[in-house]
Amino acid sequence: MTLPRHETAAIPQPRSGAHDDHPQHTGTLDVLVSVGTDKHHFDRLLSWVEQWWLRQPVRPRVVIQHGSSRPPLIPGATPFLAHDQLGAAMAQARAVVTHGGPASITEARRHGHLPIVVARDPAYGEHVDNHQMLFASRMAASGIIRLCSTAHELELALRDGLSGFPTHVTTGPAAAQMAAVHRVGQIVDGLVADKRRRLPWRRK
Repeated sequence: MTLPRHETAAIPQPRSGAHDDHPQHTGTLDVLVSVGTDKHHFDRLLSWVEQWWLRQPVRPRVVIQHGSSRPPLIPGATPFLAHDQLGAAMAQARAVVTHGGPASITEARRHGHLPIVVARDPAYGEHVDNHQMLFASRMAASGIIRLCSTAHELELALRDGLSGFPTHVTTGPAAAQMAAVHRVGQIVDGLVADKRRRLPWRRK
């Protein structure tokens, strides 16, 4: 069977010389972490992943798309992934960690994952408002994602993800679920874009 193009694209490989004194998995992608392309940093999530990775007796193979955030001390980190690279990584990964962006959540679900989600919080300068937090809370309540609000919750979710916890939650027809997520995401993204367009013209 011929795989779709996005499942055959090359994904970043671990850099040599980084933590070479510690055993590390090779070949199989354990975790994909994606923070999206927003201009705001998401150092909080990357620090949580970094701390988790450093504590593992055998280091998992992790690919991190870190965007505008600081590069983490983990092999396989890259600022951006092309769409086909992201799809390939999601297809290969045992677990997917993402920010609360609707498009990222939809893409992870499309590749058969229950996304592990940490929403950007404007209190830490991670976004312009709390729309990711509200959206992620709604998706978590529907069983569409696994939402993490602390480093400990993320660690538990990664432990479960790498041990094979269920990737799908059957709360309704899959197609209807995905259409609903995509539609809500479009609405949220449209409202945020409209807000950004209006901000420079607001009088103080």
